[in-house]
Amino acid sequence: MNAKVEFPAGFIVKAPHERAPEFVKATVSIKVDEFTAWLGSREGEWVNLDIKVGQSGKWYASENTYKRKADGDPPAPIKASGDFLEDRDIPFN
Repeated sequence: MNAKVEFPAGFIVKAPHERAPEFVKATVSIKVDEFTAWLGSREGEWVNLDIKVGQSGKWYASENTYKRKADGDPPAPIKASGDFLEDRDIPFN
């Protein structure tokens, strides 16, 4: 997981107004100059944002920088949880 959280400049998320219809899930305000500059600093064709709710209850957006591994990449090795040195050390063998 990426330790550094990127917040998009000029992109404000708020909870829907209490009298908003149920199908309204969030309100987004975009400050065009700030958001355009922030988008210009990103690489690639797409920018993905996640809308989240903080522990304080405040809504916010953060950039989702998850990158899927290429199909040719081998899976990460599985770490053993015990100190089994040989097959005979496995209790269910």
